[in-house]
Amino acid sequence: MVRIMTIEDYDGVYALWTKIRGFGLRSVDDSREGVERFLKRNPTTSVVAVEDNKVVGSILCGHDGRRGCLYHVCVDEDYRRRGIGRAMVGMAMEALKKEEVSKVSLIAFTKNDIGNAFWNTIGWTKRLDLNYYDFVLNEKNITAFIGQ
Repeated sequence: MVRIMTIEDYDGVYALWTKIRGFGLRSVDDSREGVERFLKRNPTTSVVAVEDNKVVGSILCGHDGRRGCLYHVCVDEDYRRRGIGRAMVGMAMEALKKEEVSKVSLIAFTKNDIGNAFWNTIGWTKRLDLNYYDFVLNEKNITAFIGQ
């Protein structure tokens, strides 16, 4: 049911991402090409859960050799509370361990009671000493930033 993600999973994963309420896809890196680049850099750490021949969960998981990060962690609403998320996180953490990465982080939506309860239950720590900022690299934003 849970296995390493390949680019052949993209259509099912993208369909899952767009199905989940509040799951904002805001990046060009969510394109097929962007995800393919991500998977080439991280060939063993991203996972999918498949049931009834469809993708019901996914995690893009990558690292820079020092710190791992879980991106786009999601389970289809119709398949939640069945251990799928736990199984995917476990597989991703095992893959990071094999690559000798011990520090792992993720960004969770604040309005996600089920997800946030899950992370707290399995021992992840919410950091209050951290600010998270977004910046989209495009010609307009770069020009405005450099011109200041």
